[in-house]
Amino acid sequence: MSLIARAPALAPFQIRSFRFQWPSDLLASWAFEMEGVILGWFVLVSTGSVLALAVFGSLQFLGTLISPLFGMAGDRIGNRNVLLLMRLAYLILATCLATLFLTGLASPVPVFILATIMGLVRPSDITLRNLLVGETMPSDYLMRAMGVSRTTADSARIVGALSGATLVAALGSGLAYVAVCGVYATCLALTFGVGIRRLRVVSETEGRPTALGALRQGFAYVWSTPVVRAVMFLAFLVNFAAYPLTGSLLAYVAKDVYGIDQTGLGWLIASFAGGALCGSILVSMYGTHIRPARTMIVCTLVWLSLNLVFSWLTVPLLGEMVLFVAGFFQSFCMIPMAVILLRITNPALRGCVMGVRMLAVYGMPLGLLLSGPLVEWTGFAATGTLYSVLGIVFTLAIAVAWRTELWDRAAPVNVR
Repeated sequence: MSLIARAPALAPFQIRSFRFQWPSDLLASWAFEMEGVILGWFVLVSTGSVLALAVFGSLQFLGTLISPLFGMAGDRIGNRNVLLLMRLAYLILATCLATLFLTGLASPVPVFILATIMGLVRPSDITLRNLLVGETMPSDYLMRAMGVSRTTADSARIVGALSGATLVAALGSGLAYVAVCGVYATCLALTFGVGIRRLRVVSETEGRPTALGALRQGFAYVWSTPVVRAVMFLAFLVNFAAYPLTGSLLAYVAKDVYGIDQTGLGWLIASFAGGALCGSILVSMYGTHIRPARTMIVCTLVWLSLNLVFSWLTVPLLGEMVLFVAGFFQSFCMIPMAVILLRITNPALRGCVMGVRMLAVYGMPLGLLLSGPLVEWTGFAATGTLYSVLGIVFTLAIAVAWRTELWDRAAPVNVR
């Protein structure tokens, strides 16, 4: 505890809930990445189709369409309770997949079915994590806490990707999935220590709206609040134009552009995640010195520019270097984005608004579904160029259209 008190980046760990939430989120993210490598490589090898890989990747985000419902459920029955149910579902589905691989019954059809079910639940995990941080963390710790929280996904993407590839190569998919089940089980156990007594919003004691009414209320709040609307548009844009190139399509880059195996794919994923981890650590240390909205806009432009460079590289080492830098700037885009929403959103609508924010993630499956046939017709370089240029143009358009809300030094979203 004395170390925590002396290190500013560790200040959030003074909160008991966060001491359980951070390792729990870390293990969940670790398992997600292990599954991504195991299943992504299986789909690509068993089907030989980049389109099938893109469809598989898009299924992982199917639940973004219903993510506002998870946020509303958290408002009503408690964020921790919803997260516990979600992580129990992960364990059950991973057990089913492990059984398929161990018995030799694994094929694209059952894998796609289980991935679809998983895709209905998993996208809202980050929503519940952020809501729990906002619920349990003092406001002066929020930027640091979000930076530290983000390290769970970034560091797990390194360890999870490399360990997933290594376990498959050494033990086969079945035993690798047994390890995934163990990680999910430990994650579930730690989640029981997360959170505080459920907060009651003002409207609860005065007649709570129906689920549909609360959903309409959340959408109306997002649309009527200019800065929230701008952040939602930008979130959709980066998910559509930026993440597909450094997400599921990396399996195609590894196999067909660089000619490397699943271990090489693990290193590509780990390179992007390593940069993101460094960025998250810096935000957790110096986040109180940055202007969130300005930082978000500038770093989005840099990230998309680096994606454009990556699209044309054919040497694995150079690709890993560019991915590392892109991951670094990605953190300085996504963390301020989450902090802005948590800071300015009405607490009574926070769960629903963060759920609506997850709808923006639906840009990723849309981007993946379009990128699959584009890569087959024009190649990865041309597809990456198109996505990156579109992303840069629309980011500039958002910055200009909402320049008063996002760029003004005196704007609430730029308060340090």
